[in-house]
Amino acid sequence: MTTTAFALDGYRIVKTFGVVRGIIVRSRSIFGTIGAGLQTLVGGNISIFTDLCEQTRRDALEQMLQHAAALGANAVIGLRYDATEIMQGVTEVLCYGTAVLVEPAAV
Repeated sequence: MTTTAFALDGYRIVKTFGVVRGIIVRSRSIFGTIGAGLQTLVGGNISIFTDLCEQTRRDALEQMLQHAAALGANAVIGLRYDATEIMQGVTEVLCYGTAVLVEPAAV
């Protein structure tokens, strides 16, 4: 389970493991750059970059979830993404949050 909030409705936090993260660094290929350049001539959504960004975020999230599971967590709260251009055409995407162990709240 993941949430951008700092609590999960219907659950209580039993243990906190600390910050977990997934970091992916990607670059554009020359073919992707050319294809995106052609798409900018037409205007609108640049699907080549949209797909690259979505896959990169998905990979960073998966890596973070694996980190949390390795610690024994079954949830991540306070989930966030951050991106930094390291150099032209090379971007780091960071997905991070707090790994926790939760159980259903008593009714």
